[in-house]
Amino acid sequence: MRILVTNDDGVDAPGILALRQAVDHLGEVFVIAPDANRSAIARGITIHDPLVVDDVQMSDGHPAHAVSGTPVDCVRLGALGLIGDPPDVVVSGANLGLNLGDDVTYSGTVAAALEGVMLGIPAIAVSQDALGGGSGPGLDYDFSAAVAFAAKLVPLACEEQFPRHVIFNVNGPGVRPADLAGARVTRLGRRVYDDSLVLEGSQGSSRHFRIYGEPMSHDKQPGTDLSAIDDNFLSVTPLHFELTDFPGIDRMESWRLDEMLQSVAGVS
Repeated sequence: MRILVTNDDGVDAPGILALRQAVDHLGEVFVIAPDANRSAIARGITIHDPLVVDDVQMSDGHPAHAVSGTPVDCVRLGALGLIGDPPDVVVSGANLGLNLGDDVTYSGTVAAALEGVMLGIPAIAVSQDALGGGSGPGLDYDFSAAVAFAAKLVPLACEEQFPRHVIFNVNGPGVRPADLAGARVTRLGRRVYDDSLVLEGSQGSSRHFRIYGEPMSHDKQPGTDLSAIDDNFLSVTPLHFELTDFPGIDRMESWRLDEMLQSVAGVS
């Protein structure tokens, strides 16, 4: 098995090291990751500048490719021949912090996995809460349970009958493995953001605003990924990229779009 490991925290982040080591025994492992932190970049890509790829070593000596671009760029580089043949599976993470509910739309970690399935490659995203809660560098993380669990999922995601358009989104709560309550299959929950517009200063005609950073809450609904983490369960959510509202197509058929166009553009 050819396994591509990537992330959005950067090639030197501790989570990608833990994840790569967890899947080493499954086959030939290749690391292609951003050369610096690209968190919350979602499905951004690099189109105006060439991608710079440096051959580097991880802290344990394993070779890796450090890329000037985004997590999605990294997956595309792997699929297009940077590592020879395309990978059989993409494993993204382990992220420094959770990717739950609405947050998945911002996540570079999840975006890399979604890029894999868009290219027909099975994919898994892995994220881990810091011990006691929180995210970001400098906090204390125990990745061991989440990455070992993700490694168990790799063969399942690669089975022929598993849908090629679905990823596993794995999130580990901020507790030691001995304190895990178990694992749950979940659906996405809903975040409640408490953002506000804060003027932090000005210089000439420029004003400096902050709009993010306030603590988030969430709807406490059973069966969601957010609820599972609250209860110290590891959460696994199957996600796909189908955004079309098919019932909406049926509703819109009655809107007589051709007549609408004629009225605004003079189309005969």
